[in-house]
Amino acid sequence: MTMPKTRHRTAPAAAAVLAALALTATACGPEDAGSADAASTPATTAAATAASAKPGALPGSLQDLAGWKLDDWARFVSENAFVNEVAQGFWSIAKMENAKGRPTPEYSHKSPGNTVVRDDPPAAVPARPQPHPYSPATAVVGKIFMTAPEGDSMCSGTVVSDPANPGRSNLVYTAAHCLHDGKGGGWLKNIVFVPGYNRDGQASRGRQYTEQQVSPYGRWTAVRALVAPTWVKETGVGPNSQFDYGIIRVRDENGSGKSLEETVGGSVPIWFNAPREQITSAFAYGYPAERPFDGMELNHCDSTVRPVRLSFDQARPPMYVIGCTMTGGSSGGGWFITKDGKPNLISVNSIGNRNPSEYMAGPSLQDQAKQAFDYFSKNAK
Repeated sequence: MTMPKTRHRTAPAAAAVLAALALTATACGPEDAGSADAASTPATTAAATAASAKPGALPGSLQDLAGWKLDDWARFVSENAFVNEVAQGFWSIAKMENAKGRPTPEYSHKSPGNTVVRDDPPAAVPARPQPHPYSPATAVVGKIFMTAPEGDSMCSGTVVSDPANPGRSNLVYTAAHCLHDGKGGGWLKNIVFVPGYNRDGQASRGRQYTEQQVSPYGRWTAVRALVAPTWVKETGVGPNSQFDYGIIRVRDENGSGKSLEETVGGSVPIWFNAPREQITSAFAYGYPAERPFDGMELNHCDSTVRPVRLSFDQARPPMYVIGCTMTGGSSGGGWFITKDGKPNLISVNSIGNRNPSEYMAGPSLQDQAKQAFDYFSKNAK
């Protein structure tokens, strides 16, 4: 069914979201443990570090997963193995340049579906390129390259803070579909993260450039990965899209010994269980690669109205929807707001419509996402 049209309210300008990124957002207050999303949704996520799920390794239902203990997580991880052996230099300049944007799963609000609860989509917000040179704060955003069944591909991701390693995070948050193909598929291969890709614009407009110019902070190989078990069990655009988030732990391809956070100069905390009523704007970042974009530029959609809702399964946190014209390749890019005067990540680019692109939906990161993140931070080394 279609929910009544909501009235959009423009968010007043406040502090810049990612320091010098020229964004404005509504500053949000303390977390509200009594919010609808936080209170009504069971913990329903776990870490997966497998090329494919083995029979019996996954919980049989969301209720079963809500009761997972440390031993359940440890057993699941130990019985499965994420293999991502990337030869140094595998991602040459030519391979990175020719990598296609991982398609953003398509969803149209005109699609039928008796179980879908959705607000009318907001007006399209044109994506704008970030001016070169990117500020030091923008270094937390980068491109993720992977070998997918369709060939060399790319997504977007964000360096996020690691509570188990303050100041030395090696964690990158992205979309699940940038890491795993879901039911019937497996983990993607040769996954690397390139923060601050094309920071100085030397690779723009068809110019010749060097490896250092396009990868100013180096390349970081994924050594561990996380997606929701529901993502492994489900496929297609639907309820699993509400859990379309993933995370990787990386190491420097060149073995410098410095952490990713130290190298790029910062990280962004994730605001789990953000009360929806306090999310009155959202600013989405990514490297769109499908027309009319070419994947070489960091773009952003500055939505200054409250995100609307999209839910395929009401037992799961409803997704956020904002106007945005970014295309494939931007998948996994972070959604930012200002909380207590600092940038926080609240979602990632997940699904959208095409021809033309007008809006983007991202998962709401509630209890089930926090449970997974906390385990991964402490135990997936």
